[in-house]
Amino acid sequence: MPDTVPTANVVMIHDARALGQLIRRQRKQQGLNLETLAGLCGLSIRFLSELENGRDSCGFGRIMMVLDALGIDLAACPAELDES
Repeated sequence: MPDTVPTANVVMIHDARALGQLIRRQRKQQGLNLETLAGLCGLSIRFLSELENGRDSCGFGRIMMVLDALGIDLAACPAELDES
């Protein structure tokens, strides 16, 4: 993954609900149903449904498996550090 991310494709994720919306939108754009995506990433349909609906307690490792299956890169933009 490059060190810089094109800003046109950046989606700010501030909570589980926003992440779920991104995942659902990307899944649908790729023409995938929950069953197909579950098979691609080795997770249950129930987990994917809970993730798309913004459940807070979904495990990070499993979230990363879903993002990988959908071709979504995760990037962090830390706040400016005070260098004083």
